[in-house]
Amino acid sequence: MSAVSLTNIVKKFGGFTAVHRMSMDIPDGSFVTLLGPSGCGKTTTLRMIAGLIDPSEGDISIKGKRINDVPIHKRNLGLVFQNYALFPHKTIAENVAFGLRYRNVSKADAGQKVKDVLDLVQLPHVADRYPKQLSGGQQQRIALARAIVIEPDVLLLDEPLSALDANLREDMRVELKRIQHRIGITTVFVTHDQSEALAMSDRIVVMSNGRVEQIGTPQEVYNTPASEFVSRFLGISNILEATCREVNGQGLSLELAHFGKITVPKDRAPNVADTGPAQLVIRAEKLLLAEKSAPADDRIALDGIVEAVDYQGQAARYFVRVGDRQLQVINMIDQHPFQEGTEVSVRFRPRDCAALPGAPK
Repeated sequence: MSAVSLTNIVKKFGGFTAVHRMSMDIPDGSFVTLLGPSGCGKTTTLRMIAGLIDPSEGDISIKGKRINDVPIHKRNLGLVFQNYALFPHKTIAENVAFGLRYRNVSKADAGQKVKDVLDLVQLPHVADRYPKQLSGGQQQRIALARAIVIEPDVLLLDEPLSALDANLREDMRVELKRIQHRIGITTVFVTHDQSEALAMSDRIVVMSNGRVEQIGTPQEVYNTPASEFVSRFLGISNILEATCREVNGQGLSLELAHFGKITVPKDRAPNVADTGPAQLVIRAEKLLLAEKSAPADDRIALDGIVEAVDYQGQAARYFVRVGDRQLQVINMIDQHPFQEGTEVSVRFRPRDCAALPGAPK
């Protein structure tokens, strides 16, 4: 059963269309992320589900019930925003219990629910404190506790980790996923951070300019991007112009200058149906740099020269010239990265590539 369904949703602000004909089903109990750059429509979509703004067209359903005309306080949703919105003059227990006051929950039951949810977020000792006495990460957990104590049908999270520093953000995404798994609540998460989306999601909805570019598992959208935008937005990709010479049951035969012919598996090119202009997509970490004399094994090997090195600690990002193209390569390093000016061999396996349709010439 779908916990949330959007059918042909459109949102217009005057003459500007923020969301274009968006349709999707969010399975019950799943963690779904709306991912995209600023202004792509992801927060607008979340706010329509929440009831904070109304869609211009289309239908929104929760648990099979159309809710377009249902006010926000009757939608039984949990909301967590970037700024947490805790009441500074109320204790943590009072903050968490706030939503229960409007649900005819007895004082005794409310007290037990608050205790249980503070245990769940691993902050049982802060009930009598005030928000200003807590760290940013603790405040984030309290905002989450307040959202889930009412036992909502759907939990909506609008960039809740973006105010935290990098290390705490990584810790909190693990904690948030643990809690979601523990209680099994349907969660819709908005972020522009690809690493958050890939690490936490059951499914990712990649958005651009108010439109859905692709919906799939983290592995699907990363390894088999449906468009050039998805290829560029998720990770670092090398996108190379090619010509598709043949399509058969085994795959696609692509031809590229300096690369020769490359056969891409059919399941890595679902949108390429015919011969003609195409694009070869190779993730930066799927390319391997080696000394020119090293054996290539089962990989295609191309001669190149290192033009620049971006040292990143355990890994390095290399900018390597191969013919008239510059490729980006990310490799782990043992001790010392290749130096600028070094002649290298760039290796890759065709099964690690993907293909997209090319623009007609």
